[in-house]
Amino acid sequence: MSSSEDEGGEEYLFKIVIIGDSAVGKSNLLSRFARNEFNPHSKATIGVEFQTQIMDIDGKEVKAQIWDTAGQERFRAVTSAYYRGAVGALVVYDITRQSTFESVTRWLDELKTHSDSSMARMLVGNKCDLESIREVSVEEGKNLAESEGLFFIETSALDSTNVKTAFEIVIREIYNNVSRKVLNSYSYKAELTVNRVSLANNGGAKQTQGRFSCCS
Repeated sequence: MSSSEDEGGEEYLFKIVIIGDSAVGKSNLLSRFARNEFNPHSKATIGVEFQTQIMDIDGKEVKAQIWDTAGQERFRAVTSAYYRGAVGALVVYDITRQSTFESVTRWLDELKTHSDSSMARMLVGNKCDLESIREVSVEEGKNLAESEGLFFIETSALDSTNVKTAFEIVIREIYNNVSRKVLNSYSYKAELTVNRVSLANNGGAKQTQGRFSCCS
């Protein structure tokens, strides 16, 4: 994640990864969100691909760089490096394949290993248009999301159901997280300034020893 400030105000760039087993529909979720396209014959992603989307949040231009990671086991060593710098993740399973849902905990463990704990995370049950062959209930998805502290939504890349909503929730949550950090930073700086004034007036650093702690 990065943010910069210029004459036009603040600009934010957030890196988001889409992870999950092969063939759960990660690439089509991204193509539906980024280009409003769906390819029923899409091939497995090799390595990593990404798209950049722009949103306006509270008058700020927010760019989301969304990375589509390969789900096949043989590419996991390659894609693990791409978690670096990510501040959001969509963990996707296929509601018609129980095995992909069972893999979610492994993907979450990988996120915890490679990413910051403050990352915005959403559990996505894709292919909800295939209700007649569903293997994973909505309740199962909700319960797992609740136990892991995740957002939860079911989507269909085929008919666009909730696709835009899923990405926008994650992007807005990242923005809110960053805004809170900025406010906390301003609060810390303000307190530090008051402390400096206190030091100058009272003539000694020892009076404030251990008063502040700061972590990035």
